Amino acid sequence: MPQPVTASSSALILEGREISLEQLIDVAEGRLEVCLSDDPIFRARIEAGPALLERLLEEEGVVYGVTTGYGDSVTRAVQGAEDLEALPRHLYTFHGCGMGANLDVVSSRAVVMVRLISLCRGVSGVSVALLERLTWLLNHDILPRIPEEGSVGASGDLTPLSYVAAVLCGEREVWVRPSADQPHALRPTAEVFTEHGLAPYVLRPKEGLALMNGTAVMTALAALAFSRTTYLSRLSSRITALVVQALEGNPYHFDADLFAAKPHPGQARVAQWLRDDLAHPAAPEVDATPINSPRLQDRYSTRCAPHVIGVVEDSLDWWRRFLETELNSANDNPLIDVDAGKILHGGHFYGGHVAMVMDSLKIAVANLADLLDRQLALLVDSRYNRGLPSNLSGATPERAALNHGYKAVQIGASAWTAEALKQTMPASVFSRSTECHNQDKVSMGTIAARDALRVLTLVEQVAAATLHAAIQGTEQRAALAGDSGTPPVLAGFVEMLRHDIARLEEDRGLEADLRLLCARIRERHWSFELAAVGGAEGAQA
Repeated sequence: MPQPVTASSSALILEGREISLEQLIDVAEGRLEVCLSDDPIFRARIEAGPALLERLLEEEGVVYGVTTGYGDSVTRAVQGAEDLEALPRHLYTFHGCGMGANLDVVSSRAVVMVRLISLCRGVSGVSVALLERLTWLLNHDILPRIPEEGSVGASGDLTPLSYVAAVLCGEREVWVRPSADQPHALRPTAEVFTEHGLAPYVLRPKEGLALMNGTAVMTALAALAFSRTTYLSRLSSRITALVVQALEGNPYHFDADLFAAKPHPGQARVAQWLRDDLAHPAAPEVDATPINSPRLQDRYSTRCAPHVIGVVEDSLDWWRRFLETELNSANDNPLIDVDAGKILHGGHFYGGHVAMVMDSLKIAVANLADLLDRQLALLVDSRYNRGLPSNLSGATPERAALNHGYKAVQIGASAWTAEALKQTMPASVFSRSTECHNQDKVSMGTIAARDALRVLTLVEQVAAATLHAAIQGTEQRAALAGDSGTPPVLAGFVEMLRHDIARLEEDRGLEADLRLLCARIRERHWSFELAAVGGAEGAQA
């Protein structure tokens, strides 16, 4: 029997209380261990579920998935102790048909954690021993290989979660890190368990269904998408400020009084970020064309940036509410009401709330790509960039004919944007009747979450491209002005990025730079509040 981790300041104690998205992400990204509470009340509540099931079995009660077949096979009775023990094993076995790419290690860790949180609610009829085994997997960084395709989002994520159940029972494959300086590699679960002196777990009645019949995969992926979106929204605002600076844009478009007239809180927050980054004074009493600007009103991709990014900011609250409610829910079927002594048959495995968040998130995020792509198009075009070099080339005048600067990068960003926009078709409206029309209305929540993650990857690529060009344009603007003239926050941010990427002078392939910037974005490397400091002090650990 694996021993639970001793509670400490570095471990998240699970006892059925609510867990935040940030805590989930900390576990998924390996910054936080977990342990089960030693509270006897919590443990007694967990054990009361399987005890109630055993009593019902002794009384020859009928419980879906325990004394019956699964899904449309509910009409088939399962009899005898041998069949009762074999039934959950058959459940994960016949669902072992996942396809597509494997979830990465962070996603797999998130899936296990989400399932553990749900089962700790105490209404799924599982034992403490099962919860301890899931905790052991997390804290030993031994994680199931989970193919990403095969779930329609109700009855939950059956096929991908079958890989979690099978691993607990010593089957299929796990990700294992040979050492701290090596990446995770796949190994047979049975071999790894043997090395750790761990016997395969034997699922009790209802435990196979409790593990698989839930929304853990879609919720885990959605939480990761939410985290990436939160950072990308803030980064898009910083990139916009750099673009406005490079184009000598009108900073009064972000005036506080202007945004008080249309008081969406997130939109106003973006405008505040832009004011702070650009360090501009309050708007004049009589509106006039700002000094150094030939336009009273800039083009929409900068002027309306708070309105585009603000949609993301104003949606974060309800996205969080939906996702944290799902994260902290019991979402398998049936549920065990220990206090009332009854079995509750229902459909909490339906992932409609997650699907709706992911379908809306991917649309809002794709709009960020469209915004940044348009900003990049202005930067590289000498008709619109107010005297900056064509394509922001850094070559000397003598070499200008040979050098093409960011021309191909802008084409690439346009391609990534187009693909992101193409991916915004909502998945939740494509319900399919499955499993002999038993599952005749399904959520498609997992497909929606996978779509959202693909959109995020594309948008991060567009952000990396526009960021690369924007710092080049900001420096070129400063050189044209004869002094720095760059607001301190932006100057510090540019300096910080120059530790990673060099100026573009003579043409060079920028793939390595863009991949590095994408990695920085994924790891939330830059702390915007510290950017004015410059150098390494402005980077997050």
